[in-house]
Amino acid sequence: MNRRKFIRKTSMATAGLTILNFPIFGKNAPGNKVVVAVMGVNSRGSYLAKSYSQLSNVEVGYICDVEEKAIQNGLSALKDAPRKPTVIKDIRKLLEQKDFDGLIIAAPDHWHAPAAIMGVQHNKHVYVEKPCGQNPFEGELLTQALQKYGKHIQMGNQRRSMPTMIEAGKMIKEGAIGNPYFAKAWYANNRKPIGIGKKIPPPSTLDFELWQGPAPRKEYQDNLVHYNWHWFWHWGTGEACNNGTHEIDCCRWFLGVDFPVKVTSTGGRYAYKDDWQTPDTQVASFEFPHGKAISWEGRSCNDFSAEGSGRGFIIYGEKGALVNLGGGDYKIVDEKNKVIKEVKPDEKSDPTNPVNASGNLDLYHFDNFIKTIRGESKLNSPVSEGHKSVLLCHLANIAQRTGNTLHCDSSNGHIINDDAATQLWRRTYEPGWEPNLNF
Repeated sequence: MNRRKFIRKTSMATAGLTILNFPIFGKNAPGNKVVVAVMGVNSRGSYLAKSYSQLSNVEVGYICDVEEKAIQNGLSALKDAPRKPTVIKDIRKLLEQKDFDGLIIAAPDHWHAPAAIMGVQHNKHVYVEKPCGQNPFEGELLTQALQKYGKHIQMGNQRRSMPTMIEAGKMIKEGAIGNPYFAKAWYANNRKPIGIGKKIPPPSTLDFELWQGPAPRKEYQDNLVHYNWHWFWHWGTGEACNNGTHEIDCCRWFLGVDFPVKVTSTGGRYAYKDDWQTPDTQVASFEFPHGKAISWEGRSCNDFSAEGSGRGFIIYGEKGALVNLGGGDYKIVDEKNKVIKEVKPDEKSDPTNPVNASGNLDLYHFDNFIKTIRGESKLNSPVSEGHKSVLLCHLANIAQRTGNTLHCDSSNGHIINDDAATQLWRRTYEPGWEPNLNF
């Protein structure tokens, strides 16, 4: 599905609501315009900027980044937009601007929660890419910020807005496979080694001080920016939070579970010997109350597919199973493996695409955020819900790093009786950059 088809389809679907709310101008009424700013526009952020600019009566008024090449990528993505965005490198100065409504965050993981909290404190609605925090504590802070400041905060777990996934979830809830009790998810890629980085001065095109922001200061090294920060615990969250979030979120959604009672993880950095710290191979398991469980397998450096796809999930029930192969598709089989329903969207997913793995189906999620700002809809995935799924990924990483089986409080996911694991619940911050709700 291309953007033109998407915009036409969603415009038709909401035409009655739009006419009722805006009888003179329709959805292009001046007072109905939503202006957004995008923080982090090197890769995924450029796609977000372009996508938002093509939604009806939405303008990208500002882009924010700390690296010159990334800024040019953002400007290039918006070259055909009616409004040329203003570039502001410092998020603090950006948030002083009064003339925009929503902050879109696609910066590195260590920036997600601090920037989102700053955003709502400055009266902005926030769309934050997954994960919603670099650690469990930050996800809890964002949930509190959602309640305290009364602004919308949506996380980028975009499958929550895909019509076919909503339909599949409804069918599971209505008993299409009986009681769903186990879910299996996977992700595979063929990432290359990142080598041993050299400590060198940051390039003149990068404000490394501002890039680090809330993270305690470390020396620059030449294998960190732009993408490899994902594999360093100081800034990133590994493949579990990077890609596992999406399918783990669907598994939790379809099983109807919240917080786990037990978490285990096995794996490590197996494929290469380099600076990569997070696992490139990981198998995590999550047990929940009432006899339900999730398993996730991540293989960052071997892309041999499972079920014919590099990513996906399966929901197992007492009367059959539901299979998803990474996009908006799904297949339901009965207890004899006979296909009783199969849905294949026009849009083909690309599991290893770091910018847009699920194709333009992401637009449904962006549109949901904008419609919620306008008061036409409700968020399909407020951060209070997204946090529960991201927390599973964090707990898997904590279990992996400590080598411990984690026992958790099923009311909030907190780790029980494990001092070593509890120390990883939160991080330290660069002085003066601590996220704080007492604004």
